[in-house]
Amino acid sequence: MSEKKIDLRRWFFPYFGKHKRVVALDLFCASLTTLNEIVLPMLVRNITAVAIESPADLTVKLVLTSAALYAFLKGVDILAGYYMIYVGHSMGVQIEKDMREALFAHLLRVPLRYYDSMKIGQLMSRLTTDLFDVSEFSHHCPEEFFIFSLKLIASCAFLCTINLPLTLCAALLLPFMFFGTMYFRRRMRKIFKERREIAGEVNAKTETALLGIRVVKSFSGEDAEEAKFNAESTNLSGVQKASYRYMARLNAMVRFFDGLMYVAMILLGGLFLMRGKITAADFTAYMLYIAMLISAIKRIVEFTEQFEKGMTGIARFAEVMELPAEPGYLPESGSLQDVRGVIEFRDVTFAYNEERNVLAHLNLTVTEGENVAIVGPSGSGKTTMCSLLSRFYDVDGGQILLDGRNIAALSLRELRGAIGVVDQDVYLFSGTIRSNILYGKPDASEEEMFAAAKLADAHAFIMQFPDGYDTEVGERGVRLSGGQKQRISIARMFLKNPPVLVLDEATSALDNESEQLVKRSLAVLAKGRTTFTIAHRLSTVRNASRIFVLTENGIEETGTHEELLALGGIYAGLYRGME
Repeated sequence: MSEKKIDLRRWFFPYFGKHKRVVALDLFCASLTTLNEIVLPMLVRNITAVAIESPADLTVKLVLTSAALYAFLKGVDILAGYYMIYVGHSMGVQIEKDMREALFAHLLRVPLRYYDSMKIGQLMSRLTTDLFDVSEFSHHCPEEFFIFSLKLIASCAFLCTINLPLTLCAALLLPFMFFGTMYFRRRMRKIFKERREIAGEVNAKTETALLGIRVVKSFSGEDAEEAKFNAESTNLSGVQKASYRYMARLNAMVRFFDGLMYVAMILLGGLFLMRGKITAADFTAYMLYIAMLISAIKRIVEFTEQFEKGMTGIARFAEVMELPAEPGYLPESGSLQDVRGVIEFRDVTFAYNEERNVLAHLNLTVTEGENVAIVGPSGSGKTTMCSLLSRFYDVDGGQILLDGRNIAALSLRELRGAIGVVDQDVYLFSGTIRSNILYGKPDASEEEMFAAAKLADAHAFIMQFPDGYDTEVGERGVRLSGGQKQRISIARMFLKNPPVLVLDEATSALDNESEQLVKRSLAVLAKGRTTFTIAHRLSTVRNASRIFVLTENGIEETGTHEELLALGGIYAGLYRGME
């Protein structure tokens, strides 16, 4: 994105354009805040001219009238400034909110492959820091350029009216200042983008270390994590210093040229005064307009930092928004209301990268309500099969059929609504036990929730907590044991009530007592559903109606537990290895 032009019409104007009336009134107020600066030199000029040429004509009335006019304009400036700061910033906040919600909604719909290579800390930076800068940009950018344009036009017009030759001399310096500004702007945009990326890495390192704080402490890894964090922090400091170096150079260049302009105007203006080509009053007004012009240039240059931050934020917003969403968010047809659960993998091939296929020409069929198990060595593709079934990834070749229909042609919402997954690594959201169970069916009644918890063998331990179902589970359910978390996830699945169930190593991380409780809950959950069970502990799949032995060569053995033991092949070897 940094190397190509940012399409503001696509990624920014749709959000900005909703506030045309606010922007129009904001710019009108900006013109009012500028008016008193434009009028002041003329008031000073008039008073000075009268004082020098006809001191007797300088009356109290003239002074009071001039002061009253400026006071009135200053009052207007105060009210207009209040509107610009409050309403203008509120508009920026609304734009930030709309873009943040659009970005988050899109992140929920991009394929899982994107998250395989993207760090969450980087995405958090885009949702917060980047869009805050876009908020500031959206408010200040039209204001600053509009005020600059007004001051530039007004000052140049008055300068030309007062003394054209002197103004032409001053104008010779402006192109050098303009091209110097453009030179530094290009470099600042690049360095700001790099700064954001490194800041995202710092966020990612922080998130990784703090979410895994138990592992860090158990391995006494505090020093190692501190060293990794400090390395990223040092990189961030380095790039921040580089960005400030460019800012300092830009500021120094502007100060050099504005100093040069003042020196030139003092020298030339003094000569013009000596030769009578400009009056003292005109020269006073002239220098005030020169000061206003230079002040406007300085302000727009100082705004360059905020401008580049905003453009960088829009670019990083666009990078994510340009990612294609998961194919398959089709209008729901309701065609999966009566899913029987017949699953067929037909010549399925899949690879995470180009090095090798995880699955190659895989074929298997599971009948309605059948409880099958997938076993095999690590890396053979067991979990991948179930990820493909839910379309977390799409097959590279072949088809997966649900009740005879290619799942690629189904709405993802309907498909995933028909499939329930119970993982080894249970994820509970920060919040209460109630909110986590109701995630399976947000509109479920209290009675339905209690029934689901009882079926999952969770109701009894939940009621032992002082707050019962309103007990806070902590970050990722840290306040609960592994068995408790798993049974809450099973209760969540009972509420969802899917016709197809995937149990992916659902008990492998539990102690023996918890495992027995969870296995009992899973047996109830699997009843009457087409169930895929993935397990390393082969004792957990003995009662499966069929067991598929999956290796890197595909499915090499199929049968019941007893049949595979009698066969004396791969399964028998794995089973004996456990004894």
